[in-house]
Amino acid sequence: MAVTAREFAPGLLIRGVVPPLRLADFKLVAFDMDSTLINIECVDEIAAAAGRKAEVAAITEAAMRGEISDYKESLRRRVALLRGVPEAALHQVYAQHLQLNPGVERFVQACQGAGLKTLLVSGGFTFFSDRVRARLGLDFARANLLGIEDGRLTGALVERPWGDIVDGLEKRRVLLEVCDLMGIAAQQAIAVGDGANDLPMMAAAGLSIAYHPKPAVQAQAMVSITQGGMDRALALFDVV
Repeated sequence: MAVTAREFAPGLLIRGVVPPLRLADFKLVAFDMDSTLINIECVDEIAAAAGRKAEVAAITEAAMRGEISDYKESLRRRVALLRGVPEAALHQVYAQHLQLNPGVERFVQACQGAGLKTLLVSGGFTFFSDRVRARLGLDFARANLLGIEDGRLTGALVERPWGDIVDGLEKRRVLLEVCDLMGIAAQQAIAVGDGANDLPMMAAAGLSIAYHPKPAVQAQAMVSITQGGMDRALALFDVV
C-alpha cells in the first residue's frame, strides 16, 4: 500500500520518514547534477550554440518526466544533434549559464561536516561534472564523456569500461559500488535527484530526497523539496 506524503513544512513533503533524523547515521550522499546540484540541463545549453535548443530540450523534458523509457537512446539522439558544436561552447555554458542551485553549498557542507562521503553521479557530461566536483569538494564523480575531435563535438559519446552512457541503472550501480567500496549498507546512503533517471538510485538508498522534482519522482521520493533551496532538507535532521 502506497504511503501518502504529508507536508512537514511549506514546500517540504515527507513520506515514510519520521523527523528528526540524524545526519551522522548516514555515510554517503549521492547527487544528480543537472537541475539538482546546478540550475541547468547542460545538453540543452550546449544545443543553444547549435541553434537546436528547443529540439533538444523537448527530448530532455520528456526523458526527465519518464515519457521516454529508453534514456540511453534519448541521450544519443540529443548528443547527435550537437555534432560540430565548437568545444569553446562548453566553456561558454560553464562560465555564463551554470550556477549552483540555492542551498546546495550549505547542504553539501553540512553532509561533509557530519562525516558523509559525497558522490556526483550524472547523466550529463564530465566537462561539467569535473568542475562541479572540484567546486564543491566532492569525493567521487561519474558522468558521460563527450567525443571531441579537432576542437568540435563529434555527436557521440566515448565508450568506457562500463559502457558509453550513465543512465538510471548505472546511477544505481555506481551508488551500490561506492557503498561496497566504503563497506557500508545502501541504507546508509542518501540519494538526491529530480528526474526519472534518478529513481533507481533513489530506490536503492536509505533516504531519497527529490529537489524540485518531476511528478513521477515526487510521487516516490521519501522527501520532496518543492519550494526553496536544497538546504530546506536540513530541517529534517538533527545535524549536531
